[in-house]
Amino acid sequence: MDRVRSNKYEKFRTRMVEEQLLPRGIDDPAVLHAMEVVPRHLFVSDALHAQAYGDFPLPIGHGQTISQPYVVALMTQLLQLTGQEKVLEIGTGCGYQSAILAALCERVYTVERIKPLLARARRTFDRLQLYNIMSKIADGTEGWPENAPFAAIIVTAAGPLIPQPLVDQLADPGVMVLPVGDLEGQTLMVVRKEGGVVTTTEVESVRFVKLVGTYGWKAA
Repeated sequence: MDRVRSNKYEKFRTRMVEEQLLPRGIDDPAVLHAMEVVPRHLFVSDALHAQAYGDFPLPIGHGQTISQPYVVALMTQLLQLTGQEKVLEIGTGCGYQSAILAALCERVYTVERIKPLLARARRTFDRLQLYNIMSKIADGTEGWPENAPFAAIIVTAAGPLIPQPLVDQLADPGVMVLPVGDLEGQTLMVVRKEGGVVTTTEVESVRFVKLVGTYGWKAA
């Protein structure tokens, strides 16, 4: 994917890293490289290309959004990936977070409940030749049990509680990053499993779309 670096959006990615990520404590070299290389503008509509590298989320249709670059980078950095992991992502959306993960781990398993979003994400994956991403339509709160356990899990929508199936599918040792809270606001949390003990740490306040499913919010 380094071939994308030559396109006209390279300077916007570099500025995004220098102005939005580095000053906020994103310092993992691999994460910074992925954020600078992955063409974020290809994951939004043509009309939003000029805004793709701004410090804010953008709509991707069906009531969903692509998170602001800092939040994507922060959640990714918290996973502390080494390149060997099998990672579960809940909420494919437009596929941008999936693409960042794909540059940093061995394989990504991503679950989306909205068919048109996943179809579009898959086309982008193919365009970028991201062949280490496996995807399916399903209730993400139930995880992907047939491919568990996962060394890392990332959830890109907020539920009222930590879904127990995801805790069960987390490897030991393993780490999960997800937002938890009510509809007004949530807290980004890190869940660790080690030696059979599960611990949680609060990171910072965030705002995400609803995690809909059996172990999340009910569909409207």
